[in-house]
Amino acid sequence: MFTASSILFVPGSRSDRITKAFPSAADVVCIDLEDAVAAADKDTARSAVIDALARLDRRRAALRINSVMTRHGLKDLIALTEAEVRPALLFVPMVESAAEISQVARVLGDNAIGIIPLIETVAGLRVAHDIARAPQVTAMMFGGGDFAAQLGVDLAFDPLLVARGQFVMACADARVPAIDVPFVQLDDADGLADECRKVRALGFVAKAAIHPSQVEAINTGFGADDAAISEAQSAIAAYEAAGCMAIRHNGKMLEAPIVARMRAMLAKEGLASKGSMADA
Repeated sequence: MFTASSILFVPGSRSDRITKAFPSAADVVCIDLEDAVAAADKDTARSAVIDALARLDRRRAALRINSVMTRHGLKDLIALTEAEVRPALLFVPMVESAAEISQVARVLGDNAIGIIPLIETVAGLRVAHDIARAPQVTAMMFGGGDFAAQLGVDLAFDPLLVARGQFVMACADARVPAIDVPFVQLDDADGLADECRKVRALGFVAKAAIHPSQVEAINTGFGADDAAISEAQSAIAAYEAAGCMAIRHNGKMLEAPIVARMRAMLAKEGLASKGSMADA
């Protein structure tokens, strides 16, 4: 089950940044062999990262390989199959068909690795429903940078609103969590907080970061505060006391879909709720 709120991306060619990333508050640290590594450095970075995995916390480690439709991506994938220690999560960029993910899963031969496809093109978004249902898909990530470039628009909330909405619906249909693109304005803390609020309202459950300074705002933006936790626990208790029938509680209507969302929120926070999801 994917429960992370923040994913901190670090260049695979910068061992110093990888070392510094793990003590951060990021739920997941994703070592990037794709966009963050120059073509001339990819072979060296790949070798160094594969070796480094043995010294890192596997539970929090993720790896983004190059597209499996490229030579470097295939080399990344083969190197990973031969690694002594493998990351918990594998981010696969520029996915445009479910067949790509099925092939990755077959090559890996390791069900313990969760696969996270990145939807970064119109072609990928068109078949996102199918990609989300591919083997071992643990979550999906919206790759807004490449998407914005293809559309010829700014990497901003409003120009990508429609694409984000379609992406979230594809994820929801397959019941996999949706991860949002990083916020690239590093000096705009208010802008980051605002975008976290907006994308969470759309249905995203996590957001990528490209600098450690962004992690706290993302964790705060996607976490549940004490008031929300208390309200959910109280509402669930009242709902179950009423025999899991629709009731009025604190001036709001409580019914199965609302209770299911509250339970999901508590589960993400690592808090148990009485009863099960079966009645939802």
